[in-house]
Amino acid sequence: QVQLVESGGGSVQAGGSLRLSCAASGTTYSNLCMGWFRQAPGKELERVATIWTRVGMPYYADSVKGRFTIRQDNAENTVYLEMNSLKPEDTAMYYCAARRGSCVADEAEFPHRGQGTQVTVSS
Repeated sequence: QVQLVESGGGSVQAGGSLRLSCAASGTTYSNLCMGWFRQAPGKELERVATIWTRVGMPYYADSVKGRFTIRQDNAENTVYLEMNSLKPEDTAMYYCAARRGSCVADEAEFPHRGQGTQVTVSS
């Protein structure tokens, strides 16, 4: 059973930075798609950034390109999301999610999810 443990998040002013982490256990880390989805009140779930750990191939939503960076630490079975130049519209609950194999867009195809962490960006 895949387990995901998230950390990070919190509150920051616009222009600030935060880092999220997501550690995976209970599975072969070397061939996972891991990353984050987010959901703000009244908005649809959005795939923010994911990475296929087998090849290190990242995906970013257009809304975060150039500001967020996802990276993997194979020694720690962990992925990190570095969030810079944060905007109020980045405010949401962020969920780490994982699936075996390559990355896909549909969150329904990610059967494993972390507990979620709140990110709040004030103007």
